[in-house]
Amino acid sequence: MINDLRWPPPPDGFPRRLGKPRNSAPNTGRPAPPALPTEIVDTPHGVQLERLSTGVGEPVTVFAHGLGHGIAETRPLGSAVTGKRVFFQFRGHGESSSPRGAWDYGDLARDLRAIADMAGATRALGVSLGAGALCRLLAETPDRFEKVVLFLPAVLDRRRPEAARRRLVNLLEAINSGDLPTVANAVVEEIPPSARNGASGWAYVRQRLNTLMNTGLSSGLLTLPDQVPVPDVNLLRDVSAQVLVIGCIGDDLHPASVAEELASVLPDATLHIYNRPSVLWHERADLRERVSGFLNG
Repeated sequence: MINDLRWPPPPDGFPRRLGKPRNSAPNTGRPAPPALPTEIVDTPHGVQLERLSTGVGEPVTVFAHGLGHGIAETRPLGSAVTGKRVFFQFRGHGESSSPRGAWDYGDLARDLRAIADMAGATRALGVSLGAGALCRLLAETPDRFEKVVLFLPAVLDRRRPEAARRRLVNLLEAINSGDLPTVANAVVEEIPPSARNGASGWAYVRQRLNTLMNTGLSSGLLTLPDQVPVPDVNLLRDVSAQVLVIGCIGDDLHPASVAEELASVLPDATLHIYNRPSVLWHERADLRERVSGFLNG
């Protein structure tokens, strides 16, 4: 535990202790959603997963987070989406269980499928790693969802560039070894340079460290940077869902070319590419409207 370590220093100069992570997003100058209680659910494949449900009625949308992220980071994407919204933590994240051995995208797709099936979800949104797991699920069951959002897809059927792979490997190894400065430096890279020295930037780093270092990530995730979600991207040509693919320019971990290729393969896809990275910092309102407009339409 790192409850007594004060890194990074808070912007007001007063030391604070790191406490139990919440499922609300870090302070970015906007009110964060209030923390809500989660539950642990059993799945048919034997993995216990942490879940949060908000909203009521149909349709039901399931949200799948990125590597090292979780419920807190996906909740803002569903804030204007109608119906029931189901958020969860993949295996090895948050309070979800960590089965022994190394995992692949097939395992993550099983987690996602179980949560979607239990909730009766007809729509799904995946971010980065979650987008990869969603692609794997769709490759196996092309007609599973009616509408899908793939936000910042990172990889399809070809391995990541070495620089991106090494960046992810270093982060996972640092988290598992408790190397706080290295993790902090990696988290800072997620923030636009203009916000790194401000209160919102420090708050983001503090919240991310709180989550990553207190709950950690399972060693079962260590092999994921070397893997691909689907063996052949052409398996996605049979997907029946309407799909919104969202990428951005200038993000080494989520190349715009991956989003473009994905949109070109999916039969009924709409593509939107933002002209700069850190979309959730620069284009939060537009992204929220774009996602809800597509899913609610």
